[in-house]
This record gives sequence, C-alpha cells and structure tokens, in this order.
Amino acid sequence: MENLKSELKHKIIEVLNLEDISVDEIKDTDPLFGGGLGLDSIDALELIVLLDKDYGIKLADPKKGKEIFQSIDTMAKFIEENRTK
Repeated sequence: MENLKSELKHKIIEVLNLEDISVDEIKDTDPLFGGGLGLDSIDALELIVLLDKDYGIKLADPKKGKEIFQSIDTMAKFIEENRTK
C-alpha cells in the first residue's frame, strides 16, 4: 500500500502540474481539497480520469468521488479494493 501511496503522490503532482509541491510535502492524511493541497473541481475531473486510465476504475457516482478523494489514504484504499489494472 505504501508503494501505491507514493505512486499516487507522483501522479497527482504530474497530472495536476503541481510544480511547487514535492512528494515529501504531501502527507497521507492531508485533505486534497479545501485545506491541504487546495484542489478544485477541475482537479477532481483530472483525478477521475487518472483512476480510469491508470487503474481501470470508472466512477459513475460523483458523490462517491467526495469520499474517495478526501486524502491519499482514502484514494489508495479505494484503488486497492477496486482496481482492474
């Protein structure tokens, strides 16, 4: 799971062009939206695409995204339980 969390941090930085943030600055429990990384709704769409493209997970229910994208921990747990790739 630690490898997946590290991989997620790298991918989030790359996909969302967060050039001012390093992997070490992102804590597993930090909120991704609001405080923490301060991501917005456009970033959420990018994360949905990332889940589909890299892990074979399609999110049909947008409300589910709110739960999944709380933190790196919640994303990693969801991917572990649902990935097809």
